Amino acid sequence: MTALNNELPAMNFIHNIIKEDLKNNKNDGRVHTRFPPEPNGYLHIGHAKSICLNFGLARTFGGLCNLRFDDTNPTKEEVEYVDSIKEDVKWLGFDWDDRLYYASDYFEKLYGYAVELIQAGKAYVCDLTPEQIREYRGTLKEPGQNSPYRNRTVEENLDLFQRMRAGEFPDGSRVLRAKIDMASPNLNMRDPVLYRIQRAHHHRTGDQWCIYPMYDFAHPISDALEGITHSVCTLEFEDHRPLYNWVLDNVSVPCHPQQIEFARLNLSHTVMSKRKLRALVENGVVSGWDDPRMPTISGLRRRGYTPEAIRDFCERIGVAKSNSVVDIAMLEHCIREDLNARAMRAMAVLRPLKVIIDNYPEGRVEMLEAENNPERPEMGSRQVPFSRELYIERDDFREDPPKKFFRLAPGREVRLKHAYIIKCEHVVKDEQTGEVLELHCTYDPGTRSGTGTETRKVKGTLHWVSAAHAVKAEVRLYNHLFTKENPDEDEDFRANLNPDSLEVLTSCLVEPSLAGARPGSRYQFLRQGYFCVDRDTVPGRPVFNRVVSLKDTWAKIQRAQGNK
Repeated sequence: MTALNNELPAMNFIHNIIKEDLKNNKNDGRVHTRFPPEPNGYLHIGHAKSICLNFGLARTFGGLCNLRFDDTNPTKEEVEYVDSIKEDVKWLGFDWDDRLYYASDYFEKLYGYAVELIQAGKAYVCDLTPEQIREYRGTLKEPGQNSPYRNRTVEENLDLFQRMRAGEFPDGSRVLRAKIDMASPNLNMRDPVLYRIQRAHHHRTGDQWCIYPMYDFAHPISDALEGITHSVCTLEFEDHRPLYNWVLDNVSVPCHPQQIEFARLNLSHTVMSKRKLRALVENGVVSGWDDPRMPTISGLRRRGYTPEAIRDFCERIGVAKSNSVVDIAMLEHCIREDLNARAMRAMAVLRPLKVIIDNYPEGRVEMLEAENNPERPEMGSRQVPFSRELYIERDDFREDPPKKFFRLAPGREVRLKHAYIIKCEHVVKDEQTGEVLELHCTYDPGTRSGTGTETRKVKGTLHWVSAAHAVKAEVRLYNHLFTKENPDEDEDFRANLNPDSLEVLTSCLVEPSLAGARPGSRYQFLRQGYFCVDRDTVPGRPVFNRVVSLKDTWAKIQRAQGNK
């Protein structure tokens, strides 16, 4: 579905529908889909699933896919969102070529189709307030009541609708409604609103219009005008399908697309509502739509996710007919697998503890060879400086080590990655606080890695950086934004925000090869996880975002399920 190579994806029920349509030469053998976002916010990982599905279907069956903005609500839409959506679709690896459309392209035609419905006696202007419309609508158990304005004449409705367009009436005072069935068991068919009066500046049409079509009217007609064959949408639109079909059956559009629903993506420890994501941004809970804790595509991109990993994730979760929740560990597994194969290795000490090797010559610097990626020897190697004074991770030392602690402790030996075996001989502590300030060690010159002369082995291997050559860096450790698996369960989803979703470390030290690391570059910090250079990086002071830790919880979950 989403792979950008010559391999075809696994089939799903939508593939089967399209295969049957092609077999019967339905739509003259054409397959034409569309991705129709509203430009009222940034796209999130759920939209990525829809992007991969719609563009993937077109690719699999040799068809076309449009990008169309459903810009029918000018009060919530901005050019910023339009631009971000285009960038996200391109970044994911898809192209709409010359098929970029907007619902606003069809405003005049949509108005004409509304006039058609009025002329056929299938739409009327209603003066009920929004509250009264809801009251008249009825409930799931009780039928609705006809509006007192339902039997206006065609002539009166045409006149009122034209005057609505001309701006004679205040906002919210009148709407155009379809005349269908107020006793329908489907509430969407109880004379739904087709147009409302709304004086708002539109990002494309300016102040040309003061009436705007509703989504349920504009969407099916836009599909038909573009020759869409398969209108793929998420499951919440299933109850809207009868209205989708009613609109197309009652106006003179050139074709009748087929609406097909699939289950939307629900991800654990995440909210997917654009309204809720917008609230997080506007209330300053996160730094913006591209905050690396956000499930937005721009947030994932800034954090360091790759388009390949996201497409792989969308492929793995598949396309289903019923809603479910996908564990976020699966998404993390996909990026971990992708970066394991492509990321350069590097050494970074996040919480430094100084080590002085007393028997190493002062002033001496050795350049040690370190492989860039053991998974891909063709990526070559780099030179790492080694000297008398180093820094190791503070957590890699224990003065009183617990059982099975194989790192450094008084009198114990460890190997320094790519370098030598060292032994801790003496600990220097702050006399006032007892804090460990530095370690004095000795090294064994005959144990240098890669020489083929190592005669001893030790259980622990530590990463390190040379004190004289290390580059100061800021590291941002990201965690789930919500502590609860389903943050939407509670009345206020914000009650489940994780206070530890971000930890900023400002005293980190990284090996000198990272001094000129460019924003967007990704690395595996040995024993720490995968990291991406953030856009806040300045020359000589890199900033790294942790993409994902090395611990693969999804693999553990899969193993546990396999043992049941």
